[in-house]
Amino acid sequence: MQRTPREVAPAQPGPSGPAAPAATAASPQIQLIPASAEGALDAAEEAVDLLLDSGRAPGDVLVLTTGAQHPWAEHELSFGDASYWAQHDAGDDVFYADAGAASRAATRPVVVVAVNGGPASGAATALPLAHSRAGALLIVCGDPQQINSVLGAGV
Repeated sequence: MQRTPREVAPAQPGPSGPAAPAATAASPQIQLIPASAEGALDAAEEAVDLLLDSGRAPGDVLVLTTGAQHPWAEHELSFGDASYWAQHDAGDDVFYADAGAASRAATRPVVVVAVNGGPASGAATALPLAHSRAGALLIVCGDPQQINSVLGAGV
């Protein structure tokens, strides 16, 4: 018997491999990207770029922040709440929201969370909610100890 090591996707941590469409019925895969609170938003941006570069549709991605809003969200909210959420409902582009508004966001195949500050309770509330909104993949950018304490050890 020959084993072919190329069968394991190089970008996926652990032995689970890439998330398949059938995985949407199960819990989403969780990927942790270690980052400081100051660097979490940049790490989330890089994750989104990689997702889009790998062929993921922009409308598949929801980005949540626990601290300061993403600049796109700040800009779009300046035109009013209705216009901002209409873009979410259209579902044709990456949508950026404050984690506090995650309960209003629809489920998307991929949710990226930037744990970029805010109250300590913010991440504890946001991460389980983000997990429930992620269809196939949850990417969390932030302090691994804080994230593991919320989502469970070994994430």
